[in-house]
Amino acid sequence: MTDDQTIPDVADADDEAFGITDRVVSDVLQAIDDRNVEDISALLEPLHPADIAHLIELIDDRQRRELLTLWKGGLDGEILSELDERLREEIIASLAPAELADAVRDLDSDDVVDLVEYLDEEQQEAVLDALDPGDRVVVEQSLSYPEESAGRHMQVELVRAPEHWTVGDTIDFLRSDVVLPDQFYHIILVDPRLKAVGYVTLGRVLSHPRGTKLRDIMEDTFRTFHVEQDVEEVAQAINHYHMITAPVVDDDDRIVGVITIDDAMAFLEEEAEEDLLRLAGVGEGSLSDRVIETTKQRLPWLAVNLFTAIMASLVISLFEGTISSLVALAVLMPIVASMGGNAGTQSLTVAVRALATRDLTGSNVWRVIRREVLVGLINGMLFAVVMGIVGVVWFGSPMLGIVIGCAMVINMVVAGLAGTGVPIVLERMGVDPALASGAFVTTVTDIVGFFAFLGLAAIWLL
Repeated sequence: MTDDQTIPDVADADDEAFGITDRVVSDVLQAIDDRNVEDISALLEPLHPADIAHLIELIDDRQRRELLTLWKGGLDGEILSELDERLREEIIASLAPAELADAVRDLDSDDVVDLVEYLDEEQQEAVLDALDPGDRVVVEQSLSYPEESAGRHMQVELVRAPEHWTVGDTIDFLRSDVVLPDQFYHIILVDPRLKAVGYVTLGRVLSHPRGTKLRDIMEDTFRTFHVEQDVEEVAQAINHYHMITAPVVDDDDRIVGVITIDDAMAFLEEEAEEDLLRLAGVGEGSLSDRVIETTKQRLPWLAVNLFTAIMASLVISLFEGTISSLVALAVLMPIVASMGGNAGTQSLTVAVRALATRDLTGSNVWRVIRREVLVGLINGMLFAVVMGIVGVVWFGSPMLGIVIGCAMVINMVVAGLAGTGVPIVLERMGVDPALASGAFVTTVTDIVGFFAFLGLAAIWLL
């Protein structure tokens, strides 16, 4: 980059609401190639930590190593916490103890836990050694809770106040030399035994006279969550009840931490992304994964798909004579299977997401199944008419059109039933429906589609 060139204004680079532009990425890569430390710093320092983490994930391994070598001291804990899990482990392993200490020192406890929970023992110890003794105790306590629990992911930095305080007492306390969290929205009210009894927003504190009792201006959305409660359930509750802060309590109902809305939304987004990837049969991979890692993640799903394809082929082999007598069947078979598979995938996607968000429960399960079956029936009848016409026009056989039309109706109905029923059954069995439903639904629609089409053809056409 020459002296007369200026660093591009990231905000004006294009009209996107967030993220980094291709021009910024290109300029950073050029600065890396030029080994220009000043330009690298000038380009990266104005960026949000999430954007820097995204940039690090976009570039290849060689460029990443050179960037971290040149940009010494620039990588902080906020950037690390935004990185993809595999890259985070790799980068932490490459940092010197002093660099790691500087990176994690100012993070909130929940961010430190999120950063270290999946590291190996040696890397975890390196991060914990970088913390102050008090912070280390807090993080180790959080790590002692179950992996997907509220206690593991809660933030212990919070503001508590006795329930008998007034607004004036609270304001005086907040303006004293007490150490406060960098960001907070609620003041948690506790009784003499430190049991949480309610919370008050900062807005209400600032908008009421000093003599107002805090208990008189408590929020009506207050509810607590146990430290061992599933963090996804807590996140869903935050979203459902429009909460900003979810207080977390121990076995004695004493407040020990909070889960905030930003973390809750991150949990829900991560869970939705995992469901999407599992439905597609690609595990939990990311664009930064290497070839071998990606191959290992996808191989089992392809093996399952091969097995289901063999099962469908066995059904076809039962009708070799029928197919050899009427070649048109071989031409039309993929249409029946494909339509059933697509219809099943549509129902499956809706059902898996509804199960994840708790919208699909025992109270409405039969109504949803009935709806999907009826949708399959109506769509099947509509497409049966279309394929009936195709059978007449293409092959000059009205009976062939009737056969494929009937097979289409049967498979679309079964697709609606299987797409909804399979994930429900798997969920009742304790198996993640997003993980295994796709293979079962595809198998059902393929086998039923081929059997219905070829079976009806054998009965009506030969």
